[in-house]
Amino acid sequence: MSAALPGAAPGATILHADLDAFYASVEQLLDPALRGRPVAVGGGPRGGVVLAASYEAKARGVQGGMPGWRAARLCPDLVFVRGHFGEYQRLGDAVMDVLADVTPALERISIDEAFLDVSGATHLFGPPAAIGARIRERVRAEVGLPISVGAARTKHLAKIASQVAKPDGLVVVDPGGERAFLDPLPVELIWGVGPVNEQRLADLGIRTIGELARTPSSAVEHILGRGVGQKISAMARDEDARRVVTSRRARSVGAQSALSRRAPDPDGVRAVLAHLADRVSRRLRAKGRAGRTVTVAVRFTGMRRSTRALTLPVPVCATLTLTEIAVRLAWSAIDDAGPCEITLLGVSVSNVVDQTAVQLELDLEPPDPWRPGSRPGAARSAVDESVDAIRTRFGADSVGYLPAVLRPGGAVPDEFRELAEHDL
Repeated sequence: MSAALPGAAPGATILHADLDAFYASVEQLLDPALRGRPVAVGGGPRGGVVLAASYEAKARGVQGGMPGWRAARLCPDLVFVRGHFGEYQRLGDAVMDVLADVTPALERISIDEAFLDVSGATHLFGPPAAIGARIRERVRAEVGLPISVGAARTKHLAKIASQVAKPDGLVVVDPGGERAFLDPLPVELIWGVGPVNEQRLADLGIRTIGELARTPSSAVEHILGRGVGQKISAMARDEDARRVVTSRRARSVGAQSALSRRAPDPDGVRAVLAHLADRVSRRLRAKGRAGRTVTVAVRFTGMRRSTRALTLPVPVCATLTLTEIAVRLAWSAIDDAGPCEITLLGVSVSNVVDQTAVQLELDLEPPDPWRPGSRPGAARSAVDESVDAIRTRFGADSVGYLPAVLRPGGAVPDEFRELAEHDL
């Protein structure tokens, strides 16, 4: 499929390139016998969660996040495969190399998608439509994967165009033709409109982007909240001043885990938070970084959410320290909520700085393990260094801290989660 709005102008120089059904497409590339067949990555007919689905499976109603048994019932000939996480990373990087050959103005936003600013490349490769076609041809020929490309004057509109282009297509939105393109499209295509907000907008009779653009922002803010309402209203009007950012370091690093609804208990909460703190601290240490602000998010039934944060006088990245802080913050939120059930826990670290070494303290104050330079703090760092070294040599599951090791396995493998987590 390849379609473009007529008369693409040079002004549509922001491209959004997005690999189609990436994880399932990789599996079909690795095993030609799977091509043209409905494929689910992860899960199985007796349990587990579908991590991703091929377009053939999606046509039968199978979606990522669906229980495996339900997917098998919807599509009896569905083929379940285990994920090849190393191949996802390798092939995703190979696609980014192709994009970088077109322009250095490249902003990777996930393992399988990126924005490009091709305003400086049109004199070499032609107008945006030609550049988009070139990208698609090279990715198919050199990597073997289908990719959809959208081009427009803004990042938001380029992303919508790439979604309209799927699967395996190209859509270029002319400057001046934005409203004709956007107005009939469903609001769910706007970046940040999930099922809950989509239903809230539908309750107001707002189902298309055009209807949203014509609705006063104050009315949208009333039902979605000020911040979200302002952002979504601006997107509907195609007001997006963001530019392609070629290099930046994350200001925070986090991880979260969705839970089956449960009453919080001390051992269960600590086990989940220890696992999340381990993932976050490991990524910080791998990049020689640490952070001063620890934030914990707790989601309760009914989509009610609470956050707690603590800013420390010095940056930290020790696993046990992050675990202890996270547990204290989480129970502050849970205790304030009263009798409740929780459905998600998340841990993040912000105010991140480079930290390649820690100055040891003189023993003039009572030892505090949350201070990296204290004697117990230094001991925690030494343990982390040993754990990191063992994992590097023998694998991530070779050693770990007891609460995290003993927690029941999650429905989604950590390898899959970490592919989606931004690097620092």
